[in-house]
Amino acid sequence: MSRPLPRFARLRIAALATVAALALAGCNAGSNDISARARQPLSSKTVALIEEKGMSTQSPILVRIYKQEAELEVWKEKRNGEYALLKTYPICRWSGDLGPKVKIGDRQAPEGFYTITPGQMNPNSSYYLSFNLGFPNAYDRSYGRTGEFLMVHGDCSSAGCYAMTDEQVAELYALGREAFEGGQKAFQVQALPFRMTATNLAKHRNNPAMPFWKNLKEGTDAFDVSHREPKVNVCNRRYVFNATPDGGRGFDANLPCPSYTVAPDVAQAVFNKQHGDDARVAEIIGSTPMAPSRAGIDGGMHPIFLANFKEQNPAYQDGPIVAAAPAPGTIPKTTRPPRVQDDGFTPIGAVASSGTLASSGTATLLSVAQTNPAAPQAAAPAAPLGQQTASLSASAAAAASTLSGANGILPSAGFGATR
Repeated sequence: MSRPLPRFARLRIAALATVAALALAGCNAGSNDISARARQPLSSKTVALIEEKGMSTQSPILVRIYKQEAELEVWKEKRNGEYALLKTYPICRWSGDLGPKVKIGDRQAPEGFYTITPGQMNPNSSYYLSFNLGFPNAYDRSYGRTGEFLMVHGDCSSAGCYAMTDEQVAELYALGREAFEGGQKAFQVQALPFRMTATNLAKHRNNPAMPFWKNLKEGTDAFDVSHREPKVNVCNRRYVFNATPDGGRGFDANLPCPSYTVAPDVAQAVFNKQHGDDARVAEIIGSTPMAPSRAGIDGGMHPIFLANFKEQNPAYQDGPIVAAAPAPGTIPKTTRPPRVQDDGFTPIGAVASSGTLASSGTATLLSVAQTNPAAPQAAAPAAPLGQQTASLSASAAAAASTLSGANGILPSAGFGATR
């Protein structure tokens, strides 16, 4: 028979248990609250939209994220097996700049192709609800990139993540949950610097990340021409899409690519699109001004959220005040936006190469929202097939080495500061 613990030992154990319980309570909601958050049903309006578009509530999903536009798209599989756009959500806050995440502490939100499994869904998140992007993936690891806990979450506060409002992330979480319950084993996230239009890539033609972005575009092109989720592999430290090895060994991120094939119809469609894209870039690149520098600007915010924040916080108002449309969710008082113009991205006072202030798209975006506040923000009209990207400049290729290779690991200074 074991001896009873001395009284002081029993008191010490009880005290430690109390401290642990308080610590957990400080980080997370109670179990009932967590269950309620994670099990929130889709709204009747969203269910009706799903049905209207020929989808089912439990059909597979695919997510696209665009930093510059601060928008997140949810695509959903229709009954014919093709994906179609379900909704576009304005992103409340993202941190860092355009370009991939490289190391712990750089505050960069990741870019690349990521796979989300049920185990990456976090109902216990301190940021209401969240899902982990799974950074670093095989591509990131091949370059020695470091970071952890890179999420899509609520709370409109970001240190290397994509932050939505709590109301938005509740719906995103529900869409993922329903897809998993319908049998989808994992959904794909395509995290991109911007929409792959000719204008955007021409504006950023000298960015050292351009070779990386061109590689990402191969995958987005494959999705755009087929409306089916591209299969993603990594070899020779680059992404390859819809590739089937011809035999022998498979794909290894750090080894040369094996011989592989791509379905001829998809390969031809992607080739035709890229050929048309290059022609369009050659047509506009000489007349397209370079994007202004964002040095010192930490991230971006969708114009609809920025306008609401400025309306509520006069100290942040710069220039003309645009009347804010209803925001899709609650902006916490702790939110701190970047010092940018009303487009949510361009630095305040930035001057384009033409010598004029960079234009703002807020008025147009807000007029759409005010006309139909309940509708998600519409994506910018896509260019015709073959007119959606830009050519790679020699200077961008030369500068690409700054994004390659291993990077030192910064000492940890806490979860929020190191992602």
